[in-house]
Amino acid sequence: MAKGNQKRAGGRLRAQSLLEHYRPIDGVVDEMVDASGSPRPAWRSFIEALDELGSETLGQRFARADQYLRDAGVYYRVYDRAGANEREWPLAHVPLLIDEKEWAEISAGLIQRADLFEAILADIYGPNRLVEKGILPAGLIAASPEYLRPVVGVRPASGHFLHMVAFELGRGPDGHWWVLGDRTQAPSGAGFALENRVATTRALSDIYGEMHVHRLAGFFRRFRDALNGMARESGGRVAILTPGPLNETYYEHAYIARYLGIMLLEGEDLTVSDGRLMVRTVSGLMPIGVLWRRLDAAFADPLELRPDSQIGTPGLVEAIRRGSVSAVNALGSGLMQTRALLSFLPRIARELRGEELRLPNVATWWCGQEAERNHVLANIDRMVVGSALSTRLAFEDDGATRLGSALSAGERAEFVARIEQDGAAFVGQEAVTLSTTPVFVGGRLEPRPASLRVYLARTPEGWTVMPGGFARVGFSLDPTAIAMQRGGQAADVWVVSDRPVERETLLPQESDSFTRTMPGSLPSRAAENLTWLGRYIERSEDAVRVLRAYHVRLAETSDPEMPLLADIRDYLEPFGIEVESAIPMGLISTLDSAVYSAGQIRDRFSPDGWLALKDLSKTIHKFARTVAPGDDATRAMTVMLRKLAGFSGLLHENMYRFTGWRFLEIGRRLERGIQIARTLARLTKAGAPDGALDMMLEIGDSVMTHRRQYPVQAGRRTVIDLLALDPLNPRSILFQLERLKAEIGMLPSVGGEGHMSPAAKEILQLNTAIAVMEPQDMTVKVLDELANQIGDLYNSLAKAYFG
Repeated sequence: MAKGNQKRAGGRLRAQSLLEHYRPIDGVVDEMVDASGSPRPAWRSFIEALDELGSETLGQRFARADQYLRDAGVYYRVYDRAGANEREWPLAHVPLLIDEKEWAEISAGLIQRADLFEAILADIYGPNRLVEKGILPAGLIAASPEYLRPVVGVRPASGHFLHMVAFELGRGPDGHWWVLGDRTQAPSGAGFALENRVATTRALSDIYGEMHVHRLAGFFRRFRDALNGMARESGGRVAILTPGPLNETYYEHAYIARYLGIMLLEGEDLTVSDGRLMVRTVSGLMPIGVLWRRLDAAFADPLELRPDSQIGTPGLVEAIRRGSVSAVNALGSGLMQTRALLSFLPRIARELRGEELRLPNVATWWCGQEAERNHVLANIDRMVVGSALSTRLAFEDDGATRLGSALSAGERAEFVARIEQDGAAFVGQEAVTLSTTPVFVGGRLEPRPASLRVYLARTPEGWTVMPGGFARVGFSLDPTAIAMQRGGQAADVWVVSDRPVERETLLPQESDSFTRTMPGSLPSRAAENLTWLGRYIERSEDAVRVLRAYHVRLAETSDPEMPLLADIRDYLEPFGIEVESAIPMGLISTLDSAVYSAGQIRDRFSPDGWLALKDLSKTIHKFARTVAPGDDATRAMTVMLRKLAGFSGLLHENMYRFTGWRFLEIGRRLERGIQIARTLARLTKAGAPDGALDMMLEIGDSVMTHRRQYPVQAGRRTVIDLLALDPLNPRSILFQLERLKAEIGMLPSVGGEGHMSPAAKEILQLNTAIAVMEPQDMTVKVLDELANQIGDLYNSLAKAYFG
């Protein structure tokens, strides 16, 4: 018997189909069912499989997909009146299915369009014959902020302006696909398409496995290989340039970088030296041969483009001009997103290629021409009108584009007057009625408007089309609700075949050659963030250990004025940790700083590590609202210690021992050495309160070791010996110095081969001096100075590697 809702029919039970209550919208093409309400061929077996599962099971499975996305930390940054906020990735769980034959027609049309755009850009930034012949208005091109004069006449080093493009498609009431907009600047979403696929197949793995769905990995493998091939020709590396963590799609930048094994850089990581683009690494400057930029071109170089840009690299345009680096896509290629250009594409296709567009774009009229302006004014009630120079789709323009039929009489008159006065600033487009695709709402399928984003990548063999992309699906029947910034959802797209498809992966063939990236190619900014991540985690652990020891004694005595507790309060206060709160803000702030540092290097952080760190942050914030001082806080600190130990162990056991791991380890050892030295100085001083030595052993996690090592009660010398001078105790100062000496000695040379760095010399001297000391030599003054000397090691490292 099928699972799910059951109802009686003809004396027997039968499954209630998800289609029984599905009501397509009149006059609108539905992707799942035809005009009679019957499933389209590509959907038939899929719907039957969903019916077999039933709505209750489907709800559980879709919840599993949402949990995966939360665990993976997939988010999209939304900008609203409250500022920039991270929003969980809004997956529409039911994929959009497209037949393989129909996909082949879409692909052919988009490849033609990509080739046309390449030819147009080559002309506009080259001989400019389209303007010369009057096919393109010179004023329209010159007025566009995406037309970058500093790169006019510059031929891309790769020979191509475009390498990765995307197109937004919609199916109209006539059943045909139309291009709604073009993405040639820095197309986003390819990484999200991958995550959509992973999440959707988590929920529907059995259905996915039985249907012949084209895989996505081959698309990314071919593009990665193309980028690496371009880089080898230039003698440099491939890098992705991101605006940084505050960008709305930063998660995707980091995800793609990690997925393809490409460096993720920000503008400050790069510099131009002798006309060559270089990345600052801990091994010195290294050349970049291919820069896959994910920021708008105008911000790429404050020297020659936007002078107010704080995310670009001065001199980048000059490096491109000299042909030492290939930009993907070329600077200035965002011009093809200009909405008004859509009105000229049919004629340009005939002029440059002698053919009609196989996949037409939505009907568009630029109001800078009299006939077109009059047509828009005469038909404004069935058009959307917006900025001619906008590079966004009409439903993304957030009020800048207006639907003529929705204007009041006064608004309409004002709009008409503005168009008549300055027609060149406006463009009219046919109002689009999008097709609908099913979404799962309240246990039922309901239709919602959808658009389709398709990606193309250039390879040595030509354009390759991602077999899927992703669909943007509205949360309501309002077409403008498709935009992600307005609450839209994203659905996976399955290109379905009637026969088995190739199971492609990112893995190379056995016969393929490969090179191993040298560990020294670690950007300096990444090394600095890894070091601080190690420091913040260790600082948090030390604070948790001190706080647990404090609250254990508070629970036992219920006397906060006990001399030892008062002394600990005085000790912690300068570090912003006030024990009046069970979970001090200073501790929360330290853990938040760890999350921030890790967020700067998401491309170098495993999903498991990120999940563990976010769990730490979530736990401490929850405890801050619920935990009381004393015994309650003691248990909370024990939980935090377990989670901190789990996170540290995850990094220690799973991270590849490359240069990045060394900086993380150095950060941990620096901070542990500093904290142990400071706490020892406080709790072993003359006149320390009763119980101070026992507390010190507890904080240093060495109570059991002390009992085994010393057949006497804890005294100052035995505690100092164990926690300062024992080279085998992983909590001792000397142990930290030994590890620092080893790891700093393995860092890339900064003074030439055979020369020790200042940091290496300092740690060697410090390690030697401490190794020969006796417990009685470790006075409070010596311990305080030692904490400062260990702290100074960081300054030497920063000067050598982070500058």
